[in-house]
Amino acid sequence: MENRSVNLSTMKYAIILTILFLTGFSSFSQKKELIEEKDLIIQRATVELDSAMAGPAGSIYLWAQQNPIRGEYIFDISIWEKGTITSVYAVGNNNGTIDSQNRLRSLLMNFQFNFKMPKGKSYKFRYAFTFN
Repeated sequence: MENRSVNLSTMKYAIILTILFLTGFSSFSQKKELIEEKDLIIQRATVELDSAMAGPAGSIYLWAQQNPIRGEYIFDISIWEKGTITSVYAVGNNNGTIDSQNRLRSLLMNFQFNFKMPKGKSYKFRYAFTFN
């Protein structure tokens, strides 16, 4: 009987530790900054894409290392609410291929910005991606 109570107290202790760990972990998670002005939203989105394009650790830069791509690709990008890209429209392509353009477009559709916007708002901006 004593052995069973030890197992139960050990189990309770493990459950309590797990709960504390999970609640502590979620409280340290980073919350996205709310940006309300259109110009600031577009500026911040451009800065984040510039950062993603920069080596050696930018996510788009790393993707381009694994997926050979050359040329300049110009897109109209629409974003809304939680920094989610809702559409990517190809405007131009200089010295690139349609296949590369489509692969880049697919990557961008999964890109997530680190800010959020007012609920129900959507903004469009143009961005040129250059790969050498």
